[in-house]
Amino acid sequence: MRKTIFIILVSALLPLSLTAHAQEETDAPKEVKKASSGFFTGFSGGMMLHGGYLFAKDPRYVFSNTGLGSPDYVKNLPNDGFCMGLGGTLRAHLINHIHLGAEGFVSTMPLMKTGSNVRTGWGGAMCDFYTDWGKMRPLIGLTVGGGVMKRLFVPDAPTVTSADSETNYNASYTKTPFFLLDPYIGMEIGLTNHMALIIRIDYMLPFGRTSSSLTDLKKDVSWGNFMTPSGPRLYVGLMFGKMKKD
Repeated sequence: MRKTIFIILVSALLPLSLTAHAQEETDAPKEVKKASSGFFTGFSGGMMLHGGYLFAKDPRYVFSNTGLGSPDYVKNLPNDGFCMGLGGTLRAHLINHIHLGAEGFVSTMPLMKTGSNVRTGWGGAMCDFYTDWGKMRPLIGLTVGGGVMKRLFVPDAPTVTSADSETNYNASYTKTPFFLLDPYIGMEIGLTNHMALIIRIDYMLPFGRTSSSLTDLKKDVSWGNFMTPSGPRLYVGLMFGKMKKD
């Protein structure tokens, strides 16, 4: 819920960002424009769509649910898949080489065609470094924050028979919070002085304390299971604001 509210706020503030910079270009005196080329050089915000491929070494890590059934059934569950989602970011521009701000995203990985899915919401503070190559602006950065992974497991059959017993399955739902480091690289392509296309690739890395309460794999569970499955994501979106330095 908090991540959804954050994304809505980002969307609401984007028109203000664009309007403020348009006003700056038309009404600000030359002295103010020169001052903006110092430490604080502008701000921008935008929305991004993303798609990615997530994976885990074992199906039990994907769902992190106890009571999934016999090993014969669990080992045939999916341990990878494609995800998609959207999010937004707001950032300040410093000394024409640094973006500093905050961002939030939601991503869903559908599984098994039964309604099972892994949904991740995350956000945090971001910082990246960039340089200008004409209309191109390569950047490299890091987001530090946290989120929640929600796992819904819906069996493909109400009853599964194994060599030892017959088990009735019901839907299972779990939530696991996590902290993250999210390194990324990207490229902004200037479309106008106030709009740019952004393309970005990231790979979220979890961190946190060890826990044995997420699954029944007591000896094998480590901090990485807070955010499993994981994998690379490709982001494409539009940024609005002051996209070209003076």
